Amino acid sequence: QVQLVESGGGLVQAGGSLRLSCAASVRTFSNYRMGWFRQAPGKEREFVAAISLKGLNTYYSDSVKGRFTITRDNAKNTVFLQMNSLKPEDTAVYYCAADYGSSGYRSVKDYDYWGQGTQVTVSS
Repeated sequence: QVQLVESGGGLVQAGGSLRLSCAASVRTFSNYRMGWFRQAPGKEREFVAAISLKGLNTYYSDSVKGRFTITRDNAKNTVFLQMNSLKPEDTAVYYCAADYGSSGYRSVKDYDYWGQGTQVTVSS
């Protein structure tokens, strides 16, 4: 069983930055591909970013590429999402997710464990 706890959300003005963290309670964190998703009110949960087991490969949605950066610290069982140049349309609940063994990384179905989410609100 994997428990994921997100933190770092909040209210920020457009153009500002936030750094989300996700701490994982798991024996071997490096066995899991990690991802970030977000869900705005009335919308489906959507892929934001993912990172490979050792952090060598990263993947982003087109809407955040160049503004967001995903990293991980396997020694601390933590994955991060640095969000810069935030826009009002980035407002959503952000979820951390862990994937053990899936071949994909962009779909909700690819992930086995989810955090409770953290709210990010960007004001214009």
